[in-house]
Amino acid sequence: MNKSRRTQIDRILERIEDLMSDVDLVREAEQEAYDNMPESFQDSERGELMYDAIDNLESAYGSLEEVQDYLNSAKGE
Repeated sequence: MNKSRRTQIDRILERIEDLMSDVDLVREAEQEAYDNMPESFQDSERGELMYDAIDNLESAYGSLEEVQDYLNSAKGE
């Protein structure tokens, strides 16, 4: 892979880092909101939806990490 394409991948990786940070901030906020709910509300439909959202945000973060790995492999790292 030439230097120009590696540079393009580096720019993509920077954007992915920003996305990961944003996803993690949203996940943390949702986790904090969930944790601050009374336990009876956590067991409600709304609480379950919040828990599912947290789980999905964690999965999204993990998927972005996987994309990073693929891009780094493409660069030969």
